[in-house]
Amino acid sequence: MRIDGNAESPRQSMSWLHTWASLVLGWLLYAIFVTGTLSFFQNEISIWMKPELHQSINRKDQSQQLQSAIAYLQQNAPNASAWNINLPNARSTTTDITIRGENEDPRARRGGERVILDSVTGEKLQPRETRGGGFLYRFHFELYGLPRGWARWIVGIATVLMFVAIISGVITHKKIFKDFFTFRSGKGQRSWLDGHNATAVLALPFHIMITFSGLLLLMYSLMPYGVSALFPEGRLHFLQAQRAQLNGETIRSAELASSSQKLDSSKRNGHGEGEKGRLNKERSRLEVEKAPLADLTPMLAQAQNLWGDNPVASFNIISPNRQNSEVEIRATYSESILNRAIVPTLIFNGVTGELISQPQQLKISVPIGIYNTVTVLHEARGVDLGLRWLLFFSGILGTVMVASGLVLWCIKRAPQQQKQGYKNFGYRLVEVLNIASISGLLIATAGYFYANRLIPVATENRSFLEIKIFFIVWLLTLLHAALRPHRNAWLEQLLFGAILFCAIPLLNALTGGRVIWSSIAEAQWVVATFDLMSLALGMILLFIFYKVKKHKVAGIHKTKKNINLESVVARGEGQ
Repeated sequence: MRIDGNAESPRQSMSWLHTWASLVLGWLLYAIFVTGTLSFFQNEISIWMKPELHQSINRKDQSQQLQSAIAYLQQNAPNASAWNINLPNARSTTTDITIRGENEDPRARRGGERVILDSVTGEKLQPRETRGGGFLYRFHFELYGLPRGWARWIVGIATVLMFVAIISGVITHKKIFKDFFTFRSGKGQRSWLDGHNATAVLALPFHIMITFSGLLLLMYSLMPYGVSALFPEGRLHFLQAQRAQLNGETIRSAELASSSQKLDSSKRNGHGEGEKGRLNKERSRLEVEKAPLADLTPMLAQAQNLWGDNPVASFNIISPNRQNSEVEIRATYSESILNRAIVPTLIFNGVTGELISQPQQLKISVPIGIYNTVTVLHEARGVDLGLRWLLFFSGILGTVMVASGLVLWCIKRAPQQQKQGYKNFGYRLVEVLNIASISGLLIATAGYFYANRLIPVATENRSFLEIKIFFIVWLLTLLHAALRPHRNAWLEQLLFGAILFCAIPLLNALTGGRVIWSSIAEAQWVVATFDLMSLALGMILLFIFYKVKKHKVAGIHKTKKNINLESVVARGEGQ
């Protein structure tokens, strides 16, 4: 119901919902979008933050890289329970090895000693301690410094509001698709609305998918009651059943109930008769007669011929140098995202080199196929570089959409503030939070990268210090935005951020990384792309600084209808 007593149309009733659902947690959503977008390339970020790895260049063919890895393992860990070898690829230039000790489960998902080898020389590399891109990835859905359950609830609520904002935004703007093809520059609020609409519509399928899939990934935290009712044994058994379903296996309810009753105590608490049985099995495995490991080169060639353009990604060698040895070879890309990035696999006898099996992906149900598709796209698991870049740029559009919406909130209310002659507390608070969130988060991210290179390598707990500096810098941008006039705060943070990002290639070259032109010449795009994207972001921030700086403060008094960002932020000078 409107103030004049007339009934509101559905579109009008959705307008306030869109506005306030977007604003309440808009700053958190912006941080989630920024860190989530960067997480599409978390591996590349981690490599850049370990300049000790930049000397490794993916020059040799896979057979030579494999032989270098096997030579190292035979010399340093011949009695291990398992070797896992990840070969260099388009997103990594090193050979990454995981060694599981004699008493470790050879098929465990976690644990083991990790070793990184130069893909050319086979030399062992010692990278610095850092969380790398993993910190940004975890912050995306778990924030930082909060209990995991609470953090996921907060992110989940923000995601729900984001979904509400998207749907209500589509309903509110009746000409949203028509306006997508229209951008009226220099029209103040109209220009900002055009830009907001364009970034929303251009990647609308992505926005809906990324939000809906985010809720799916968090649904077991947000709605745990159904899981608790169906799996009273605990979350572990549910995750095992879910993993089997998502991998395309068929499990009947009766089988689940039966396996639930047979679930031994070792799987729940790590001790008891089940643990004794596992240890006995482990001893039996170690007592297996020794046998030389077969040459892996023919196995590699067979996999390469079979998979064609899908490169071999890894070798998992179970019980190396024993009679019961097996070699699992996995491809890089999945055949279909419907199967949740389950990649083609070949299993060989580790002694004779004979092909034992070639697991086939089973047909899955429609609901699981939908779940797999949207969650794999959200996490970009097993997708090729082309799709990864598409998701990345869609994430940038989502980030711009959220940022422009936050700025637009201030622009729409600027005439009222001008009319009353002062800024009320709520309006000023939004101005400050906008600056600290939009430009401040970017500066804090740059500070994280600088801390990675400037903190001495031998410093204890240096990865924690990197994260600490990230939040300190972010807090300083908030204080700066609160203490400085609005226009000055925007200009200073934009310029500072531009300088920081433009200087990152120089920072890389001066602190042990590979010089940008050398990375390009050697086709080491994992490193070069990071430098180039940082330089591009710095230039974009410099362009925005120039546009804001160019606008004259006097323009605010010409007309209340022609209000744009520059005129809004300029008003802060008088306060």
